[in-house]
Amino acid sequence: MGPICSDIHVPGKEAREYRHYAPFVNACGGFPRPGPVFPRRAVAGCGPVLYPGRDHGISKGFDRGNRPYGSVLNIQRSSEPTGTDAPATGGTGASVRFENVQKSYDGETLVIKDLNLDIARGEFLTMLGPSGSGKTTSLMMLAGFEPATHGEIYLNDQPINAVPPHKRGIGMVFQNYALFPHMTVAENLAFPLSVRNMPKAEIAAKVARALEMVELPDFGNRRPAQLSGGQQQRVAVARALVFEPDLILMDEPLGALDKQLREQMQYEIKHIHDNLGVTVVYVTHDQAEALTMADRICVFDQGVVQQLSTPDELYEKPANSFVAQFIGENNRLSGRLTDIQGGECRVDLDGGGSVTALAVNVGSVGERATLSIRPERVALVAPGDDSLPNRLTGRAEELIYLGDHIRVRMTVAGNNAFVVKLRNDGERPSVKMGDTVTVGWQAADCRALDPIDI
Repeated sequence: MGPICSDIHVPGKEAREYRHYAPFVNACGGFPRPGPVFPRRAVAGCGPVLYPGRDHGISKGFDRGNRPYGSVLNIQRSSEPTGTDAPATGGTGASVRFENVQKSYDGETLVIKDLNLDIARGEFLTMLGPSGSGKTTSLMMLAGFEPATHGEIYLNDQPINAVPPHKRGIGMVFQNYALFPHMTVAENLAFPLSVRNMPKAEIAAKVARALEMVELPDFGNRRPAQLSGGQQQRVAVARALVFEPDLILMDEPLGALDKQLREQMQYEIKHIHDNLGVTVVYVTHDQAEALTMADRICVFDQGVVQQLSTPDELYEKPANSFVAQFIGENNRLSGRLTDIQGGECRVDLDGGGSVTALAVNVGSVGERATLSIRPERVALVAPGDDSLPNRLTGRAEELIYLGDHIRVRMTVAGNNAFVVKLRNDGERPSVKMGDTVTVGWQAADCRALDPIDI
C-alpha cells in the first residue's frame, strides 16, 4: 500500500485554521462533517474513511474539540476496492429515483415522509425549501451519509441503499469549499484522481481540462489563499467534476458569496451543466437561485414535497398556499367560497368585496379559501374603466422607487401589505402616498387555494 499524502505539513496558522478546510471528504467530492475529525462513514469518491491517530498511517490529527494536536498527516491507502463496484461514469448523466423513502432520526418523528421522486438523466433539479424542510436530509441520503429509514433510492435503476458513499461515484460541492490550503489548485484537483490510482499523465490531462472548464487555465500553481471567493468556488466545482461523475450534488454552494458574485456563479454553474450533460441535484433555500438555474424545482416543507414543477409553472401556477407564498412575492386575500362552477369560484372577502378566481385547491361552497395574486398582475384602474372583472378600492401607504419599477404598498380589503408593481415608464399612472385608488386584475391571474391564517 502506498501513501495517499505522505508527510503533508500544515504549519502554524494553517494548522489552527485547518478545521475550516480539512474535512477530508470534500477534497474529492465528499461531505464535510462539522470539524476536522473525519466522519465515521465512507468518503464519497475517495475510498474508505480514515480516522486520525489510528492504524492508517496517520501520525497526527485533531482531538474531539477540533483542536489540532499535530501537524503532520501520513495517510495510507486502504486495500478496499474502489473501481469496478462504482456506478459507471462518463458524463452522460445519471438517473435517480426515490421510492417511498422515509427518514426518522429518533425513531418517532419522520423528517422525510414518503418521498417519491424521479430525476432524469442530465437534469438540473433543485430541492428548495425553508430550514428544516427535509431538502438537505434527502440530499444526504442520496449521497449515502444518512441511511433511509424506509424505502429505496436508485441510481441508474440500481438500488444503492446498501452501497457505501465512496462507491456511488458522486461528485459533491458545498458552501464550505474545503480546499486544502497547503496544496495548489492543481494538486487539489488531482487529489480525487490520485486516490483512484490514475496514471500521472492522465491526471495532468484531466486537471487541465477541468481548469479550462471553469475558465481558470492559468491558476493551477496558485494556492487557495491567493484566490477570490468566486475563484475558490470554481475550483470546488472543478474538483467535483474532474473524475467525470454522472451525478453532482450541491448543497448551498453559493451561500458564502456576495450577491453579484453569487448571480454570476449561478450562470456559470448552469453553463457547465448544459455543456457536460451531467445530472445535478442542487439544494438551496434561495428561491431566485432555484428559478434561475433549475430545469425543475422540488419544493419541500415539513418533510413533504409540496410541488414539483418547472420554474415558470411553479411561479405562475402554485399548487397550494405555501408554494404561492414561498416562491416570489405574493398578495394574499382571505374569504369564504360562495359559488364554484366551470373551474372558477366566487369568494366573499373578509375585508369586504367579492372577487372571481380560478378554483385551484379549494373545498366546497361555504368553506374558506386563500386567494393568491402576483403583484405584477395587479393594475391601477382608472375611473370608469371596467375592463378588469375584479376591482377593489384601496389606499396607497408607501411608494418605493426600484429603478425599473415602482413598488406601491397598499391597504386592500383589510390587507395592509398588498403590493402593486408599476413599470417605470411614461405610461404608468400617477399615484401618491395616501391616495385612494382602485386596483384590478383578471380572474385567470387569481388562484383560490387552501386556507391559511394571514
